[in-house]
Amino acid sequence: MKIAKIEQFFPRRRMRLVKITTDNGIVGWGETTLEGKPKSTHAAVEELTDYFVGKDPLRIEHHWQHVYRSAFFRGGNVLMSALSGIDQALWDIAGKHLGVPAFQLMGGPVRDRIRVYAHWGIRDLSDEGLAASKDRLEKLQKQGGYKAFKSGPGGKWRAHEPPAVIDEFVKKAYLMREWVGEDCEIAFDFHGKMTPGLATEVCQELKGMRPMFVEEPVPQENVDALKVVSDKVTFPIATGERLLSRWEFREIFEKQAVSLIQPDGSHAGGISELKRIANMAEVYFMHIMPHCAIGPVAFSACMQVDAVVPNFLIQEQVDVGLGEGLLKEPWVVKDGHIDLPTKPGLGFEIDEKEAEQDCGICEEELGGEFYYENDGSVADW
Repeated sequence: MKIAKIEQFFPRRRMRLVKITTDNGIVGWGETTLEGKPKSTHAAVEELTDYFVGKDPLRIEHHWQHVYRSAFFRGGNVLMSALSGIDQALWDIAGKHLGVPAFQLMGGPVRDRIRVYAHWGIRDLSDEGLAASKDRLEKLQKQGGYKAFKSGPGGKWRAHEPPAVIDEFVKKAYLMREWVGEDCEIAFDFHGKMTPGLATEVCQELKGMRPMFVEEPVPQENVDALKVVSDKVTFPIATGERLLSRWEFREIFEKQAVSLIQPDGSHAGGISELKRIANMAEVYFMHIMPHCAIGPVAFSACMQVDAVVPNFLIQEQVDVGLGEGLLKEPWVVKDGHIDLPTKPGLGFEIDEKEAEQDCGICEEELGGEFYYENDGSVADW
């Protein structure tokens, strides 16, 4: 069995897919979406295609090592996202070739279902805003029985803000706790917007409502600054969606800078590297909560690793990740969990007519290039 061709598709905004076909007709799918760089990973996959065509798709580890180590400039978000999607597709092919879910090839499952959290929060305290937030909460609870949610402070945060700004966010947080009760988990994603001092102050204000975690309280480039916050806060701090390999996670582990890590299966090196990062984290008693804010192929790949690592806590899930309109059988959330995949490979059948289209949109998808403070200076997204 050899790789015959590699194709790429852009069926939805913020969703780029890679399709690998073998000479005996097996097809594997992966997701190479890189938020904010619509064209870059497409070019990277094209550059790698010459190497892969004609190769045995089952030599997954060998191919991973070649792509990573043959590049003089190793890592980086473009190469690692391209490698991630190809790696996912190869695991999909391997599972289909052998007739088993990919997680069976990694030692088999250690759990019977995958716990997930949804995105939900209170955007504003107006009557209309509160009504919309309550409607979405009721919809999520009715449809999936979620017991964990993630929100964020929203907007632009400067080095410090007046009491009114902080108090409004804190009021929303406590109101969320009131609405969902004490048996539900609530987390907050700060998107790396804050300085260590402001992040610590805001986290201290949240202490009474017992968050599940605060994600990226400060920009991810400085691990010591992250540890400053983590050491002063009594609930878990999380990071990792912008770290791209086990080498980039190493300092986080060694300094015990956070309690929870969030590697992304479409950025950190695919299924292969996601599992290795999780195995490293286990030694430091850190649990993983894989980041996934893109499409259902990436989400499905994450679940294969979630199934096999003992130090898994919960999987991020966004509405599009369940696959409506793209997967023939979208994932179903019941009681805040998804049953283990049973189909071979990554566990889904894709609607190829839907997947193999081009939505024709190439635009900035995170807003960073056009996001400014009211004095004209650049703000973090």
